[in-house]
Amino acid sequence: MATLRDWIHETLQARLAPTRLDVVDESHLHAGHSGWREGGETHFRLDVVSAAFEGKSRVERHRLVNGMLDEAFKRGLHALALRARTPTEAA
Repeated sequence: MATLRDWIHETLQARLAPTRLDVVDESHLHAGHSGWREGGETHFRLDVVSAAFEGKSRVERHRLVNGMLDEAFKRGLHALALRARTPTEAA
């Protein structure tokens, strides 16, 4: 089975066609905190730039990404720090 990080990357790559996609596992920074577990893959930071976010509010962008990652939450993802921008905003 692919790592959760790889699954997140592949899923967002396929569904958002981003011009930038950084998926960083920051679980080690949360050791001992709520939702953390041995082995990591519980806390991620995403930076996504995609035209799919055009015309959407920040809340709508977050809901879109969270919905796409529903399976990741079922697989143990506890927290997601998300930066979601359009190509114009990232320029």
